[in-house]
Amino acid sequence: LLKFAGISALALCLLEPLWVGQRAKPGANFFAVIADNSRSLSVKDTGETMTRGEILRQTLDTDAKGWQPALEENFQVRRYTFDARLQSVRDFSGLDFGGRASALGNALKTATEQWRGQPVAGVLLFTDGNATDIGGDLPPLDGCPPVYPVVLGKDAGVTDISLKKVGASQTAFEDAPVTIQAEVGASGFAGSEIVTRLTEVATGFSGTTTNQTNSAEYHISGSSNLVAELAQRATGDEANLNFRFQIQPDKPGIHFYELETRARSELEHPGAPSREATLVNNRQMIVVDRGQEPFRVLYVSGRPNWDYKFLNRAIQEDPQVQMVALIRIARREPKFEFKGREGEASNPLFRGFGTNTDEEASYDKPVLIRLNTKDEFELRGGFPKTAEELFKYDAVIVADLEADFFTHDQMALLQRFVSERGGGFLMLGGAESFREGNYAGTLIASMLPVYLDRAVDAKLPDEMKLTLTREGWLQPWTRLRSTEAEEKTRLASMPAFEVVNPVSDIKPGASVLATVSDADDRTYPALVAQRFGLGRTGALMIGDMWRWGLGDVATQKDLEKSWRQLVRWLVSDVPARIEMAADTSVSGDPAEVRLIVKARDEEFKPLDNATVQLTVRPVASASSENEKTNYVQLTAEPSASTPGTYEATYIARQTGAYSVEALVTQTDGKIAGQAAAGWVSDPAAAEFRSLKPDRALLETIAKRTGGAVVRMEDLKNFVRQLPERHAPITESRMEPLWQKPAVFLFVLGCFVAEWGIRRWKGLP
Repeated sequence: LLKFAGISALALCLLEPLWVGQRAKPGANFFAVIADNSRSLSVKDTGETMTRGEILRQTLDTDAKGWQPALEENFQVRRYTFDARLQSVRDFSGLDFGGRASALGNALKTATEQWRGQPVAGVLLFTDGNATDIGGDLPPLDGCPPVYPVVLGKDAGVTDISLKKVGASQTAFEDAPVTIQAEVGASGFAGSEIVTRLTEVATGFSGTTTNQTNSAEYHISGSSNLVAELAQRATGDEANLNFRFQIQPDKPGIHFYELETRARSELEHPGAPSREATLVNNRQMIVVDRGQEPFRVLYVSGRPNWDYKFLNRAIQEDPQVQMVALIRIARREPKFEFKGREGEASNPLFRGFGTNTDEEASYDKPVLIRLNTKDEFELRGGFPKTAEELFKYDAVIVADLEADFFTHDQMALLQRFVSERGGGFLMLGGAESFREGNYAGTLIASMLPVYLDRAVDAKLPDEMKLTLTREGWLQPWTRLRSTEAEEKTRLASMPAFEVVNPVSDIKPGASVLATVSDADDRTYPALVAQRFGLGRTGALMIGDMWRWGLGDVATQKDLEKSWRQLVRWLVSDVPARIEMAADTSVSGDPAEVRLIVKARDEEFKPLDNATVQLTVRPVASASSENEKTNYVQLTAEPSASTPGTYEATYIARQTGAYSVEALVTQTDGKIAGQAAAGWVSDPAAAEFRSLKPDRALLETIAKRTGGAVVRMEDLKNFVRQLPERHAPITESRMEPLWQKPAVFLFVLGCFVAEWGIRRWKGLP
């Protein structure tokens, strides 16, 4: 059989069969080689004598490795380097690994756009995969040729502590309105105590990092104070630790904080050499914006009540909220005529106030008093009748006031105030609120999170205890204690309430945050909230919240804190006329920031044709003697796509914190408003966030583009096999079968095996 197989193979070759296949046409296709030139390649892995960059430079050396000439035999090779941007180069001799960013996503996107319509067979990508411009999902890779990543660096063996992820969030919880979370990665520090410190920079921060990866130099101007310090023990060689700081800034405005993480053993011996691969990723700055101007809240009540007393007292302790009150002390009496002094035609209640007779309220108008107004003209005509008057406020609170107080136009204006302006609206319970105030079927009822169209046949008990629902426990502004046990104790000690406005049901999308329960455990909604358009609305069905404040001093403070948190929630997301933002994710360069200003007119419509002047300065310049030389003035240009939006680009040349102030001037020369923002330019924080190569990201890129991850030692074989892979321009290859070495090896193998079997069996 073996001899027959060998002879048959030779006979088949006499028929001259042809081996037909496809391969890339030599010289017709392009092939790109892209090399990472960022600072993260200056890291030296454990056990290596060279850094990642030196290994890459050696790999790209044509004399040392023969894979590039082999690649050029079949393809037109195009060479690129990337850090913050993609750059075309003739060779890789200029690699210095000093780039401040690894904009991998932007590099692939730019390359794809440049190659559109060209026959590119693939991309050989040399990088560690630690991209600084890919925070979550990958950018669109449609049209990108196959990417073949070559991973630089080892997956394990790096001794380092780094701030991997840092975030700040703000809530209406008064005790700790700002939460800063830090995810710390510790490699090679098993059993060590990792310390993370949060420091507030009082006057500013500016700093630079050295080119050496094992050290960092920071310059802090002014004074700084330690806010908090937390410590955890690393349980393994690869530990991820989560630190959570809850802080309360003492004043409004922009605050800068610095996070630093180190091993406690190294903090106790600051002069000793560090075990870490780099100290650049141990610090990071955070910006917290607590708002500039105080929020203004309009309180409207149908009668003087005790709830206003406690609410006003609570708001006066909040420097970021101002409450203006419009309280009715006498109803209009159109059916009666009260005679005053001879010749007096106005309401005698206004007698003695020295007001103008023509402007005094007549008998058939309600008597209103204004409290905490900024001047004598505010609310002079009663409840606002125009958008310019009402939209100056951030929230409106209505208490014990019937629906007939408002005209239809004023109700429509209130609805616009919430849905279009983005303001907050809260109705408090009482004898003339909700259904009892004949709000059913009105425009105000359409905003409320509860239905008022059907009467509720509820026999409410004399005493009802307040409890939080599951949604209420999840909202920081509805709680007054930091732990669940303390909050349950507080709820149990609260006094019982006697006045509740029952409702039939809540609207879809609304959340019941608190309920009142009677002795038979029957519950009724007490606090309901929902989004309405751009704003939010709330309904507090309890009409005697003041009972909470009749206890001891601690109980009164709890009530005041609850009022403040409720009002803070009401105004927390309300937009201002002028808003300022600094977007640092517009490009791959972390030093480039887009300054965006949104301007609105008095009716909160986009303000066009305005002049927007920006003043940018390093935060350190606040304490500089020659401040004029430390700021830059820019003029923001109108956005081509969004009305009322103005943009400008700024390049932060130095690492540090920056502040920007915007001054918006209308076409008539009137100042529309001001806004401020801050940001931190710290490219090293993102570049050295992780020292391990991101193999998962590179494998995902290869899979989406139809490529594959290539090992460094397999480069020669990979390049040799490239012509056999898919290419845009191919040619047919016909080769006689008898020229295949495999055929003759098969024949020779058959004959040798046949001869060996005969010798083994002793056959002739």
